[in-house]
Amino acid sequence: VVSQSSMTHTMRIIPFLVSGLVSQSQNDSNMEKVTFGEAIPGLECGDKSAPAVIVLQEWWGVTENIKAQALHLSKEGGYRCLIPDLYKGKLGVNAEEAHHLMENLDWPAAKDEICTAAKYLKETGSPKVGCIGFCMGGALTLIGAQHSDDITCAAPFYGTPDPGICQTEKISKPIEAHFGEEDTMAGFSDPAAAKKLE
Repeated sequence: VVSQSSMTHTMRIIPFLVSGLVSQSQNDSNMEKVTFGEAIPGLECGDKSAPAVIVLQEWWGVTENIKAQALHLSKEGGYRCLIPDLYKGKLGVNAEEAHHLMENLDWPAAKDEICTAAKYLKETGSPKVGCIGFCMGGALTLIGAQHSDDITCAAPFYGTPDPGICQTEKISKPIEAHFGEEDTMAGFSDPAAAKKLE
């Protein structure tokens, strides 16, 4: 675990991520399809006046697992959650396809969409906005933390961004980052990559 500092809302997120998945029908019926900014698609749940969490996808896209994490954070933590659909409905059905989707992601546009998501949440009732993401979403979480003044804290679950789009040393807000000691993805989520965030 790399922790630059801690915050109540950041700390409360952590235990809720170990729950089991719910079915697709439960996920879909409890999440509202929304658009924000210039017709950016997303899924939302929770009380609009509650503190918000932007939940960022893995390289697979907006899967049932990501929806379940957002619903769990909302139900158990009392957060309003928004999942921006950065792939615009596309899903990777295998590792090769997921890799292709991630490689073709327009990272500067994704950065802008995350910033727009945070602004949307603040403008529509949430007093504070945090960000959480997994793997590719972990890297995007750090990007959002640096570039959005509306994001007050972030919790990436492994994944480091390209320094061309995010200079993590410039992030001054609370970050609680989680990396595995046995991760072998060199330069992205291995212990050496995590160490560079300290």
